[in-house]
Amino acid sequence: MTDRRVRNPHISRIFTSCHLHISTTFYFTPPSQRTVEIWEFIKTLFNPESIINYGGLTLLLIVLFLENGAFFGFFLPGDSLMFTAGLLTATGVLDHSVTTVVVSMFAAGMGGYQFGWWTGRRTGKAMMNKPDTFWFRKKHMLLADNYYKKYGGKTLIIGRFVPIVRTFAPIVAGIIHMPLGRFTLYNFIGMVLWVGTIFTAGYYLGQAFPGILDYLGWIVVSMIIFATLPVVLQLRSQRKERQAAEGKQP
Repeated sequence: MTDRRVRNPHISRIFTSCHLHISTTFYFTPPSQRTVEIWEFIKTLFNPESIINYGGLTLLLIVLFLENGAFFGFFLPGDSLMFTAGLLTATGVLDHSVTTVVVSMFAAGMGGYQFGWWTGRRTGKAMMNKPDTFWFRKKHMLLADNYYKKYGGKTLIIGRFVPIVRTFAPIVAGIIHMPLGRFTLYNFIGMVLWVGTIFTAGYYLGQAFPGILDYLGWIVVSMIIFATLPVVLQLRSQRKERQAAEGKQP
C-alpha cells in the first residue's frame, strides 16, 4: 500500500526554499512555462486534497484563514476542505494529531473572521464604491447583507455553512460597526459548530470506512454542489428583485 501521509520534512522543504524557488522561476523560466506553473498552483487551491498534499497543515490553515475573511478568498474551498481535513487526519494522510489539527483550524477560522471584521471596519465603505472585478463583486456583499436583514447577528453562525456568505459576513459586520465583543462571541460559537460538524463528520467517516478515501473526489463535488445551491438561488432572487425594481422606475 502506498504511504500517502503528508510528512513535515516535505512541508518544510517547500516553504523554506520558497524564496529561492520563486527567484529562480522568475529569472530563468520562460514566461509561457511560468504561466503554466502559476495556473497549476491556482488549480491546486480549488482541490481540498491537493491543498493538503501539496502544503500540509500550513497551506490548509492559510487557505482557511483567507476563505473566512479576506474578500478575495471567496472562491477557495471551505466546507469541503474542513471535511477533507477530518478524513485525511483519520486515515493518517495528514500526519498530525487530531488535537493539533482541530486547534489550528479553529484558530485560523476565528482569526480569518476577526480579520474580516477589521477590514470591514476600516475599509468596507470604500470597498462598496469600487468597481466590480473578479476578486470583488458588490453582489457578494449584498448577499451577506441580506442574511443580516433576515437573521441579524446569527448570520455569523449560519453563514459559516454558506459559501461566499462565510467570507463576507464578517466584513459586513465590520461595516455596520457590530461591537467587537458581540462579534467575537458569534465568531466563537459559529466556529465551534462548523468544526464540530464538518470536521467531525469527515474524521469519523474516515475511521469507520478507511476505503472512503478512494471516493473523496465524488464526495467533495457533492458537498460543493449541495453547499453552493442556496447561494445560487439567493443570487438569482436578488437579480430578479433588482430587475423588478428597475422596471418600476419611470
